[in-house]
Amino acid sequence: MANVVVVGAQWGDEGKGKIVDWLSEQADIVVRFQGGHNAGHTLVIGGKTYKLSLLPSGVVRAGKLSVIGNGVVLDPRALVAEINLLAGQGVKITPENLRIAENVPLLLSLHQELDAMRESSGTTTRIGTTKRGIGPAYEDKVGRRAVRLMDLADPEALPPKIERLLVHHNTLRRGQGLPEIDPGAIFEELTSVAPLVLPYMDTVWSLLDGKRREGKRILFEGAQGALLDVDHGTYPYVTSSNTVAGQAATGCGLGPNAIGYVLGICKAYTTRVGEGPFPTEQNNDIGRRFGERGNEFGTVTGRPRRCGWFDAVLVRQTVRTCGIGGLALTKLDILDGFDAINVCVGYRLDGVAIDYLPAGERAQARVEPIYETIEGWRQQSAGARSWAQLPAQAIKYVRRIEELVGCSVALLSTSPEREDTILVHNPFES
Repeated sequence: MANVVVVGAQWGDEGKGKIVDWLSEQADIVVRFQGGHNAGHTLVIGGKTYKLSLLPSGVVRAGKLSVIGNGVVLDPRALVAEINLLAGQGVKITPENLRIAENVPLLLSLHQELDAMRESSGTTTRIGTTKRGIGPAYEDKVGRRAVRLMDLADPEALPPKIERLLVHHNTLRRGQGLPEIDPGAIFEELTSVAPLVLPYMDTVWSLLDGKRREGKRILFEGAQGALLDVDHGTYPYVTSSNTVAGQAATGCGLGPNAIGYVLGICKAYTTRVGEGPFPTEQNNDIGRRFGERGNEFGTVTGRPRRCGWFDAVLVRQTVRTCGIGGLALTKLDILDGFDAINVCVGYRLDGVAIDYLPAGERAQARVEPIYETIEGWRQQSAGARSWAQLPAQAIKYVRRIEELVGCSVALLSTSPEREDTILVHNPFES
C-alpha cells in the first residue's frame, strides 16, 4: 500500500480539499507538511461546509489522526481559533486526533505586522501575499531566530530567545519609523497561548516512523501549488516554502522512501491569486465566465482569482518537478457549454518557440501562449460519476490533456460534491 502525497499542480486553489477528503477516508493519518494558515481548503461533507486553513483535512473525519509537521509555520492563535470554529460545527479536536511537531516554528503577531507593512509599502515588490505573516516567519526560521513550539514548555528560557528575535525585528521597525516591540508583550503573547497548544505537541518524526512501520496509510497534504514553490515557482511571486512533493518528507521528518505515490491536482482550466505571470490569463468575458461559474474566490482572503485557459506547459513542468504519478482533474463541469476550448501547448519567447516556462522574471512576463483549439461540448458533465455519463467530447479533452502533460488522470471531479468523482485508479493501491 502506497503512502500518498497530494500537491497542487498549478498555482493553488485546484480543489485539493475535496480530493484530500476523498482520500482521507482511506487513510489512517493525514499530514500537513508546509505552509501555514494562508492556504485554505473547503470541504463539503453531507451538505455541511468546512473551511480549513491550518488544520489537516482529516480532522473532520472520526478515527483519523491529523498531524502538523515541522515544515509548517504555526500561528498558535489561528490554530486555537480554527479549533474553536470547528467545535461549533460539531467537530471535536483533542490530542487524540491532532498532533503537532515539537520543532514547528511559531508565527507571531510581529510577523503579521511586518508582512502587512511590506505589502502596503510602495518601496518593495508587491507579491500579493495574504498578509498572514508567512514569509517573515519562514525568514526567522532560516535565520535561526524562530521561537518553536517546544520553547513554550520552558518559559524561563523564553526571554533570551525573544531578545534574539527582537534584535532583528526592532531594527527593521526602526528603519520604517515604527515603534519598537516590547519583549514583555511577546512573552505574554506566547505564555498566554501555551496551555492551549502544548497538549498537542509530539515528536512527530518518531510518531510517523512508528505508524509507517505498523503499515498505517499516510496521506501527505500539500498546501498551495507547485508553481508557488520558492525554488521552482514563478519567483519572486511565490510563497516562502517548498510546495513540491519532495517537501512532504522534509516537512515531517520521514525519509523520501516513505513516499509511494504523488497525486497532482489541477483544474480543467487555470487560476491564480495575487501578482505574477500568468501566460493564459483571460481578462475578458471568458475569464469572467470561468470566475462566475467556478466561484473563483480565495478561501482565506475572498479575493477573486485570475482565470485563464488550461496551460499544459506548466502542468507538464510540475509533473516533472514533483514526480507526479497521476492527476486529479477538477472542475471539468465549468467547461460545459463552451463551443471551443483553448489549451496552451507551448510558448513563444521573443519569437522563438519553447516548451517550458523560463526561470527569469522578465522572460516569464514576455512569454506568449501557443494555443491548440479543441471542440467543446454542449451536454452536461456536471455530476458525472462514470466515463459513460460524460459527453464524448469531454472525454477527448481529458485524453488530450493526458497526452500534453505526460501523465494519466487518476481521478476526475465533476462538481464540489465528493461523490461526483470518477475513479480511474486508486492512489493508495498504486
